[in-house]
Amino acid sequence: MCFNFTVIIGEIANFAAYAYAPAILVTPLGALSIIFSAVLAHFILKERLHIFGMLGCALCVVGSTTIVLHAPKERHIESVKQVWHLATEPGFLVYFWVVLAVVAVIIFQYVPRYGQTHLVVYIGICSLMGSLTVMGVKAVGIALKLSFGGVNQFKYFETWIFTIIVIFCCLLQINYLNKALDTFNTAVVCPVYYVMFTTFTIIASIIMFKVRFFFFIHP
Repeated sequence: MCFNFTVIIGEIANFAAYAYAPAILVTPLGALSIIFSAVLAHFILKERLHIFGMLGCALCVVGSTTIVLHAPKERHIESVKQVWHLATEPGFLVYFWVVLAVVAVIIFQYVPRYGQTHLVVYIGICSLMGSLTVMGVKAVGIALKLSFGGVNQFKYFETWIFTIIVIFCCLLQINYLNKALDTFNTAVVCPVYYVMFTTFTIIASIIMFKVRFFFFIHP
């Protein structure tokens, strides 16, 4: 019961984070949960980390720190219609339909043949759809933030379309993530899923919000 409660609180906080910070920043920071899980498992479950586990944790810290230091500023958004405009521009529309096409091919062509033997099949579906989920969650989160601030965003049909997309993508993700967890080792599924999910989410954010990373400090 306590575990379920903490999971619910964590997901609510994660959802709220997307409303206040760039998705390109929030998603990679989720990888830090792997480190906390590894540390807790070491002290509570007595599962000792070997050298590659320590290296993986170190890389997560380095990667997350790098993204935080060079994360772009959040674009000021005053309504869901602005998000809708970004989502319906040619670049993101191409990404959206390419993702749906690739996912459809994987589900109907590769899942029956390789789903039980190749981890990347299930995780690929979850990660691709996850990038769309995050974009939808970003829009719904902004709608809720603005609505609580006194500017009702649920009077626009765009808000409800984003909500439907989030529900559809989440259900698809949960279905295939559960299949991956039932078929493969959890210790392998979680890191691979975080890497692929984060990668596709960053790509989707760059395309939709046209963000840029600044890796060099100019005088």
